[in-house]
Amino acid sequence: ERMCLEQAKHLILAGEQKAIHIGVPMVLAVVDEGGNLTALHRMDGALLASLSIAQAKAFTALALRSPTGEAAASVLPGQPLYGLQNTHPGQFCLFGGGIPLFSGTCCIGAIGVSGGTVEQDTAVAEAMTQAYQDEHM
Repeated sequence: ERMCLEQAKHLILAGEQKAIHIGVPMVLAVVDEGGNLTALHRMDGALLASLSIAQAKAFTALALRSPTGEAAASVLPGQPLYGLQNTHPGQFCLFGGGIPLFSGTCCIGAIGVSGGTVEQDTAVAEAMTQAYQDEHM
């Protein structure tokens, strides 16, 4: 299975609905298994900074095959992956809101969300992930 535009649009719709529900305009990014941008959606009023942040969260979740919020703990000073974010300048973002997507054991892409607090970004990313899982159960 591969990430395609139709699937990315489905995930973005789910994320946008959640963002509207919580009242926060967001930027939603979906990347394929190679980290290439499949879709980028900026809701009206979303912060411009969120464009690059959402894409970086998606790339990071894919590259580490881990939600960005969980990966953050391993790159803190004194931790095993300290400094990892410096290996991809400008591409890594370790705030919550990035989640990899799996088909079985194969990572087919990732999503990244930015625009609110870490908790809000994570909630929208989780809604997108749930939409993906519902489609593949």
